[in-house]
Amino acid sequence: MSRRSDKTDESPKRMMNLMSFNTLLVSSMLLRVFLIIYGEWQDANMEVRYTDIDYIVFSDAASLMASGESPYKRTTYRYSPLLALLLVPNTIIHRSWGKFIFSASDLLVGLFIRKILKQRKVSEKVCTVSVMVWLLNPFTFTIGTRGNCEPIVCAMILWIIISLMKGNLSQAAFWYGLVVHFRVYPIIYALPIILVLDSKIFRSDHKPPPLEDWNTGQVNTEKKTFNLKSLFSRERIMFGLISGGVFLACNAVSFYFYGHEFLHEALLYHLTRTDPRHNFSIYFYHIYLHYERQFSPLEKLISFLPQFTVQLALVFCFYQDLVFCMFLQTVAFVAFNKVITAQYFVWFYCLLPLILPWSRMKLKWEGLLCVILWIGAQTYWLLWGYMLEFKGVNVFLQLWMASLVFLAANTFVLVKIIQRHRFSPLFRQYVSSDRKNVKKLD
Repeated sequence: MSRRSDKTDESPKRMMNLMSFNTLLVSSMLLRVFLIIYGEWQDANMEVRYTDIDYIVFSDAASLMASGESPYKRTTYRYSPLLALLLVPNTIIHRSWGKFIFSASDLLVGLFIRKILKQRKVSEKVCTVSVMVWLLNPFTFTIGTRGNCEPIVCAMILWIIISLMKGNLSQAAFWYGLVVHFRVYPIIYALPIILVLDSKIFRSDHKPPPLEDWNTGQVNTEKKTFNLKSLFSRERIMFGLISGGVFLACNAVSFYFYGHEFLHEALLYHLTRTDPRHNFSIYFYHIYLHYERQFSPLEKLISFLPQFTVQLALVFCFYQDLVFCMFLQTVAFVAFNKVITAQYFVWFYCLLPLILPWSRMKLKWEGLLCVILWIGAQTYWLLWGYMLEFKGVNVFLQLWMASLVFLAANTFVLVKIIQRHRFSPLFRQYVSSDRKNVKKLD
């Protein structure tokens, strides 16, 4: 009798929780529709446009593709042809088509965040607050409505995590190959994903593989040692072959239609990019001073080495806590990159809500300090950027110093997040029967 009454009590509660989330989702959708419509008005009536300059580039490339020409005839279009193909209706239906697609992807990210957290049994209240961090973030809801394509990438990355959690490796591998073709930077997640594909977890009787719950306390895991045989397991080989095959197939089709233009603009450019214009990176001033000459291989290696070293260290320390590892990797990748623009921040914003339930950091005062420090360092840089861009004052040295301050702020916040994180592997760790017997004897 009591069990029946408990179930009866739970059903209205679940309904209320679902209604509150649906209300959040609908209000977020209406906000984005309003901003897209407002953006059209601002573009037509004000000197400063609401629409991102990148969206104009995307639309021009889509228009060229619709007329049977190469999208790479549009200067500064350095993306996959799939993006231009996706925006072809811009020229047929309405120029805001792409903004609605990007904003829909933005809302999809919110849904995926909730799905991932609910699968790990995060409480409804914490889950809703985490989703709000994404859906009601002014930076994220303006990204899609202004016409930036990053929400599509974020949605694909979260779907890969969901596929892994369900044990659907082939689906995860397919989307991973596609997202790396679409945007090169997710290649940094290859190593932690490969390492987390433990054959003991994915070959067990559990389907999907058992997940570590939110309520589980701090998990003390041993450092795993890999021999060559275990690294080349069936799961890892399958993931590598499928994702690599999809990546190569997409690139082959693109190369067939657009040749070396595609190869240079969509792939090689991002590997060798050096931007002399001011940006958040600590390397911009050196690039600006020496842009006229070719950089030596040693200079390129020196700029790449810190980024590579930090990535490896983070992966081997935190790969079992996959989502947390991906978040740290992304923040570090952006912070140490040769070029940093504000749109790059959305790469780790989509992963932030997924680690908040495991953080012991209190908003008052430590969390607030981190937020103020990060925004303050960014604002300090923007003030010098304004002096250079709009006032024409030679403040390159001061701007470079502000970039150093911004890197220091990113490093400080990252260290604080690591210190206050409750380590929890994504998948429940396999314990052999021998070890269980030893524990019983003890």
